Amino acid sequence: MPDDLKRFCRSVVALCALISLSQTAVAEVYTYVDANGNRVFTDQPHRNAKKVDIAPTNRVEQPANKPNRVSRVKAAPSPIFRYQLLRILAPEPDSTVRDIQGNLNVTVTNEPELQPGHVYRLLLDGQLYAAPTRSPVFPLTNIDRGTHQLSVEIVDQTGRVLERTPNQPFHLVRISLSQKRLAQPCKNDDYGVRPECPIKDKPEEESSFFPFFR
Repeated sequence: MPDDLKRFCRSVVALCALISLSQTAVAEVYTYVDANGNRVFTDQPHRNAKKVDIAPTNRVEQPANKPNRVSRVKAAPSPIFRYQLLRILAPEPDSTVRDIQGNLNVTVTNEPELQPGHVYRLLLDGQLYAAPTRSPVFPLTNIDRGTHQLSVEIVDQTGRVLERTPNQPFHLVRISLSQKRLAQPCKNDDYGVRPECPIKDKPEEESSFFPFFR
């Protein structure tokens, strides 16, 4: 390698070392040509030396350690509210209900009273009957004759079943009009009023005048 190139490489290495030193120790750098014609870099002032202006380095600030985001923890479900009593008042267990149209009312009671956000659900033969409600009275219409099972639930806002009654049987008898008429014969004032006593079946009244005319 030529001597000039060697001297240039040594100068570059020396300059880099001084620059590195200046960044850590904040020292000033000087340069001059020695008696042999070599370019010399030093951190000590020297005769005929010139100060080397070193541009500030670009420092990349390390981002501060950000705290880990707190993972969203699902709120624990509220404790289940316990009712001391839930019972079907009507119809009574194993009772017989007689209605031509198959209608009846189911009434329930509970203790303590129904809490805010809670509703009743009526199950007929294991199937949900109508929409949940806060009313303790359920009107049932056009129920088929035969034996059926009733059950009532109390559920909260999330749909959790808080209380449920056991299945309670009742028997529905849909008697015919003729059977009702036999059980309770129609009177004059009943015609056109009671379904089993249509006005067309009302017998003609005998005239109070001339009873001998027939």
